[in-house]
Amino acid sequence: MSTKYLKNIMPEEVLDLTKLVEYQPRQVVSRTLVQNRAISITLFAFDQGEEISAHTSNGDAMVTVLAGNARITIGEKDHTVAAGQTIVMPAGIPHAVAAEDQFKMLLTVVFPLTTKE
Repeated sequence: MSTKYLKNIMPEEVLDLTKLVEYQPRQVVSRTLVQNRAISITLFAFDQGEEISAHTSNGDAMVTVLAGNARITIGEKDHTVAAGQTIVMPAGIPHAVAAEDQFKMLLTVVFPLTTKE
């Protein structure tokens, strides 16, 4: 059985999202669950010391930390986000994600739809 919009995930099963991505030495590992014009949902596992450098997005991004702790920089401000906590990185504002320890996160990005949709 497959799902119409989700991928890389089994339908009608209770899932532990933290087990769907595994840590790899000196890497950031990702698993895309949804990717289209309106939304992107991706699981990430960061090894200690790994990061995604500052960049911007045209969509609002919400990070939910599933395990460990992350340092999230939004604009010029650093935030420490722990397992079970969520932070929003607004569209158009530079942001970065860094792993001081290993951590896993669920990233949801909601993109603006044009009037042509």
